[in-house]
Amino acid sequence: MEIRAGLKLLKEAGMRKINFAGGEPFLYPNELAMLCRYCKEDLQMESVSIISNGTLIKKKWLEEHGRWIDVLGVSCDSFNEKTNIAIGRGSGKNVEQLFDIRQWCRELGIKFKLNTVVCTLNWQEKHGFHRRWARAVQTKDDKRKRDARKLLISKDQFDTFCGNHQYIPSFVPESNDLMASSYLILDEYLCFLDKGSGKEVQSGCILKVGVEQALKEIKWDREAFVKRGREYDWAKGVAGGDNGCGKSVPKELEF
Repeated sequence: MEIRAGLKLLKEAGMRKINFAGGEPFLYPNELAMLCRYCKEDLQMESVSIISNGTLIKKKWLEEHGRWIDVLGVSCDSFNEKTNIAIGRGSGKNVEQLFDIRQWCRELGIKFKLNTVVCTLNWQEKHGFHRRWARAVQTKDDKRKRDARKLLISKDQFDTFCGNHQYIPSFVPESNDLMASSYLILDEYLCFLDKGSGKEVQSGCILKVGVEQALKEIKWDREAFVKRGREYDWAKGVAGGDNGCGKSVPKELEF
């Protein structure tokens, strides 16, 4: 399978952790399970993580395949379902599902991470829970994607949200400026994508040009990668023992 060959090349080039994102990875549960197991068991990756909107995650799937997963991140922009629906993420049961997934992760020893995109509809919210990420909405020029300009917030609004949650031990804010070009993104064609600024750039396929050459064809800001704290304890935790980020959390902050 080409994807396995590509992952093997990346490991040989120095990849230590991998994150499966989308789209929605759980649209393909069998393939996702296979890739997680291959990365953890065959390639001996230090960390295998998944980012999901949570709607398709099943307890049975985690029970069967959770051994190959170190971190599970779920996107949730608000604990108010009306706000989630207004943002475009709402099913009406996002929060309920979120709590279920958090409990399953605790039982199975999977680190749990909560992703939030801060926008005009949630920047004033204050929550008594711990968020792993806080990201400002950024406008995309790609007309195939939904126009996000009406959700775009100012720096002051983003700073307000961050200030309201700075007391949370595991709160890690990421501004657009810090995020730009600090991710290494591989698409379904095994090409690196540069989403830093301006027009999206796609490298050659790593199976054809190799990892080193493909990296030369895009911009990756390693300094920004380190600055935004991507060197952290990303290995699997102990069930019920931490907040999903390697730190203990006061009881009143748990959810």
